Amino acid sequence: MPGKLGVTSTQRKTMLRNLASDLLWYGKITTTLARAKELRSYVEKIITLAVNSYADTISETVTVTDEKGKETTKKVFKDGAKKLAARRKIMTLTHDIPDAKQPGEKNSDYKARVKGIKHPLMEKLFNEIAPKFADRAEKLGQGGGYTRIYRLNNRRGDDAEMAIIELVD
Repeated sequence: MPGKLGVTSTQRKTMLRNLASDLLWYGKITTTLARAKELRSYVEKIITLAVNSYADTISETVTVTDEKGKETTKKVFKDGAKKLAARRKIMTLTHDIPDAKQPGEKNSDYKARVKGIKHPLMEKLFNEIAPKFADRAEKLGQGGGYTRIYRLNNRRGDDAEMAIIELVD
């Protein structure tokens, strides 16, 4: 029996995961007004998790031995417990989107750019989106309000109310 948004709960959760992943990756998507309103609270919770934990990193000094027996020390940055828990929680709420090759980019340049990045959406969320919204929250003295919805004309065919949902700059 269909529930909210005219689909079953498992279909709705999957649809929200897809929409949230696209919104976080592209910054702006067009969908129906009902889906946009449902998506708003879903994405705001994800961004709040990232904002509250993005700065939790631990630095360690590690000694590495190469093939020739030469020892070198490196400083390695790892996620703290709070950031790791938030990252794992967000990974259950979104789908990972592979980074696309830019127009005119060579294969070797693309491979060098994405080397070592296992989860591009998580990297974008914790390295770009979360710091931006943390600064915004500090300046305005408020949290939340990360998304904006614009109403559009109704869709031809089924006359559904359409909307654009985007991340606030």
